Amino acid sequence: MKAIYTIGLLILSNTFMTLAWYGHLKFHEWKWFNKLGLISIILISWGLALFEYFFQVPANRIGYQENGGPFSLVQLKVLQEVITLIVFMLFTFTFFKNETIKWNHLVGFIFLVLAVYFIFKK
Repeated sequence: MKAIYTIGLLILSNTFMTLAWYGHLKFHEWKWFNKLGLISIILISWGLALFEYFFQVPANRIGYQENGGPFSLVQLKVLQEVITLIVFMLFTFTFFKNETIKWNHLVGFIFLVLAVYFIFKK
């Protein structure tokens, strides 16, 4: 059950982080957003990233073996990276219709999946 909680919290965490890091690239379509300066955009992104920590920190505490969780530190990091990639790709294809996936992207994703396989292999 801790594994499911950890993965769920990591998905929520990465959703907020993706919005914080890349959302502003799409928000420019809102008229009021165009009037903001760089500092305001940074503060909005920082505010979104704060919510990332509300999910990331508990995910790591629940999931870490030393706290009774199922994952080693390395496994937590690799899991987080793969979740980040999945969330990012869903975000990209949902909000940035002009982006396309190319063969080299697919090869890179396959290598990341292989990394997960090898990191979790006993």
